Order: sequence, then structure tokens, then C-alpha cells
Amino acid sequence: MGKKTTATLGSRAVLRTIEAGSSAMCVTCDEQVKFRAKVKMHQVVCNVYVNGKWDRVEHYHLECYDQAGEPYGSPAANVPTRVTSAA
Repeated sequence: MGKKTTATLGSRAVLRTIEAGSSAMCVTCDEQVKFRAKVKMHQVVCNVYVNGKWDRVEHYHLECYDQAGEPYGSPAANVPTRVTSAA
């Protein structure tokens, strides 16, 4: 039998489009991360882990995340989940 290994989870950042109905507040500027119909805006969503355990989610405007010095590393591109439908 193989050994059971546990990976230590770390904080990470993902780049996502801002969707309608978003009510998240930017950690850096304390303003709402707002959807705009005519402009495709992006946000950075960070899962923050403390001592290997999930603690919170932080939202940033893309520009604010850059100005903050990318505290959780370069944001990974959002890869949409593949949706399949029944025929």
C-alpha cells in the first residue's frame, strides 16, 4: 500500500471577469468590485490560507492587486469549467 500524503495548501490568486450582481469589496481601495455592462472588467479573487487551513476569500480590482504588489503571487488565468449537456 502507498503512503498517504497531504499537500499543504497555500494562498493563491485567480483572475476572473466581474459578473453582474457582484457585491464584493476590494481589499485595497475598499470600493465595490462592480460589473459594467459595456466594459469587460477583471478582478483578482484570492483564497487565503493561514497555517495550512482555508481562512477567507479576498477580492481586488485588477489594478489594485498590481498596486498591492501581488500579495498572493501572479494571478492564474481563470479556466472555465467545461459544461456538458444531455443530447
